[in-house]
Amino acid sequence: MLKYDFSVKTREGQRLESIVIGGMDRSDAERKLRQMYRHCEVLRCDIKGAVQRPGIAHSVDDILSLISR
Repeated sequence: MLKYDFSVKTREGQRLESIVIGGMDRSDAERKLRQMYRHCEVLRCDIKGAVQRPGIAHSVDDILSLISR
C-alpha cells in the first residue's frame, strides 16, 4: 500500500496542504479523498512511500519467498 500526499482546494476555496491518504494506487487514494472533500480540486499529489505489511506478496519473487519459508 502506498501513501499519497495531496494538496487540495475545497469547493469553498480553502486550500488544504498535506492530506495523507493510503491507497493501492493513486485513483484509489483520490477516491477516498473525494469521499471526504467532495468537489475539491487536486492541486498536487506526491507519493510518500511504500508501506509493506509483512506476509503480503506484491510480486512473483515475494510469492516465491513466502512459499519457501
